[in-house]
Amino acid sequence: MSKLFAFTGNDDFCPGGSIYPNPKESSLFLPRGHYADVCLPSRKRSRISAPFVFSEERLEQKQTSIEALPDECLFEIFRRLPGGEERSACACVSKHWLSLLSNISRDEISNFKSTQETEGEDQDVEGYLSRSLEGKKATDTRLAAIAVGTASCGGLGKLSIRGSRGVTNQGLKVISRGCPSLKVLSLWNLSSIGDEGLSEIASGCHQLEKLDLCHCPTITDKSLLAIAKNCPNLTDLTIESCSNIENKGLQAIAQSCPNLKSISIKDCPHIGDQGITGLMCSATYSLAKVKLQSLNIGDVSLAVIGCYGKAVTDLSLTTLPNVSERGFWVMGNGNGLQKLKSFTVTSCRGVTDLSLEAVGKGCPNLKQFCLRKSAFISDNGLVSFAKAAGSLESLQLEDCHRITQFGFFGSLLNCGARLKALSLVNCLGFKDLSFGLSSLSPCLSLQSLSIHNCPGFGDASLAVLGKLCPQLQQLDFSGLPGITDAGFLPLLESCEAGLVKVNLSGCVNLTDKVISSMAGLHGGTLEVLNLNGCGKISDASLVAIAENCMLLCDLDMSKCAITDFGIASLACAKQLNLQILSMSGCHMISDKSVPSLGKLGQSLLGLNLQRCNGVSSSAVDMLMEQLWRCDILF
Repeated sequence: MSKLFAFTGNDDFCPGGSIYPNPKESSLFLPRGHYADVCLPSRKRSRISAPFVFSEERLEQKQTSIEALPDECLFEIFRRLPGGEERSACACVSKHWLSLLSNISRDEISNFKSTQETEGEDQDVEGYLSRSLEGKKATDTRLAAIAVGTASCGGLGKLSIRGSRGVTNQGLKVISRGCPSLKVLSLWNLSSIGDEGLSEIASGCHQLEKLDLCHCPTITDKSLLAIAKNCPNLTDLTIESCSNIENKGLQAIAQSCPNLKSISIKDCPHIGDQGITGLMCSATYSLAKVKLQSLNIGDVSLAVIGCYGKAVTDLSLTTLPNVSERGFWVMGNGNGLQKLKSFTVTSCRGVTDLSLEAVGKGCPNLKQFCLRKSAFISDNGLVSFAKAAGSLESLQLEDCHRITQFGFFGSLLNCGARLKALSLVNCLGFKDLSFGLSSLSPCLSLQSLSIHNCPGFGDASLAVLGKLCPQLQQLDFSGLPGITDAGFLPLLESCEAGLVKVNLSGCVNLTDKVISSMAGLHGGTLEVLNLNGCGKISDASLVAIAENCMLLCDLDMSKCAITDFGIASLACAKQLNLQILSMSGCHMISDKSVPSLGKLGQSLLGLNLQRCNGVSSSAVDMLMEQLWRCDILF
């Protein structure tokens, strides 16, 4: 110790000489400072991950790696890892490790935990996680990462894959081994997925409840047979544009899945009457929702639905060209659709006046009926249906051009006491003719009326409507240029319950007089008002709205003749709490409205200033800074 303190630097500290026979080797351990007198060649720093081997000449680094182990050894190591987090960390090392980890099934993982810990972990794995992959992001590698990563975070419960060529059967195999808790699977536009992959899902994911297959051309009945055999909990099946699925697979699903509640089949050319009849006969007491579209089925299928659809509550039939009037008539008279509540028919030429009346009589609990693109339904058929369907609450007619105002008012007069909503869309058979109805019996239950793009509906029809429907609360008269102040004012006066939602977009002949009257009569209840395209509406309407409509939260004044004065009037309203304000295409609005809009912004969540040429971009930027929580469109 005394030599240490007595050392001056002139003598050798080690009298026996240097510890390094080769002076250059000292650079391995002794750093060179910027005052060093000796300049030695630079060396790369040694990696400390490998052991050092000392020799007389030099230090050598021995290269070793766990990658040198065969896959069988790595597999055994990985399956003995104590938890999911450790396995996820290892999966991040390389694609090779990820591939090995993703092929370890839940049964192959060794369990080193106590029984209580294992039970607690099993309770946490409920399959509540959801993942969605689309396009180029959907690959087998990403599916492998999902399979490994979700295992320690609650388990994968829902998986959606859409429009990818990077997903193959191998990717589904990985999911089947690592995600036994999967309950919902959706496969869209996947030409590289076949029976092998879906069969693996069936063998590994026994908890599967919902399966959605769309545009999967290589999937056949073999996949559905595997699903039927291994997934008894299946409740919801959707098949669309799968050209190789036939009747056999559909029948197997119905026979082996007792909990099947919903089925949707669209554009599958090889599914016919045999598959539909087998489905309905086997799932008579469980199947509640049936949707059939663009199928080569005939009257036999509808007859079986009418007899064996004892549990069906929702039925949708679209574009069934081979079904005739006889099929719908037999379905209505089958007495099996006693629980049917919602029925939608679109582009089915078999719907006629006779068959529609039979459906009304055979479905006593029908509440919602929607008929679209029917060329054979006339006023007589509509009135007969209204008489027969006593429980009807909602009636929607779209593109039914043989329906006129006689059928429309006839259905109102003959419907039951439960009809709450009536909608007519693009019905071109209306002609605004004046006619009288003696001994009117008003429809007191109707609360919502929508007449959209029916150009023949005008003031004469409104005069009758006001007498028939005094309890209206929601009005949609969009796209009716034949309506004027003379016809609309009596309707406003006859609405006793108070209007809540009003849509008058495209009613170009209405003026401020109507809006002022509406604000005075229904300002205490009005919440939504749409005046888009009403070019004769000006600031006078905004003044009336500001004074009377305290509950108004959604106002659309797009393409109206309003100015800065009208916006200022809205801003001066004391109790107005607008949340949505649209002024798109209002060319007379300028930067002068910015302070008023800022004041309205205390409650605004959405503001539409598109095509307002008088408002500058700098003013909009100022509003965006001031109204930070408001979504502004410009």
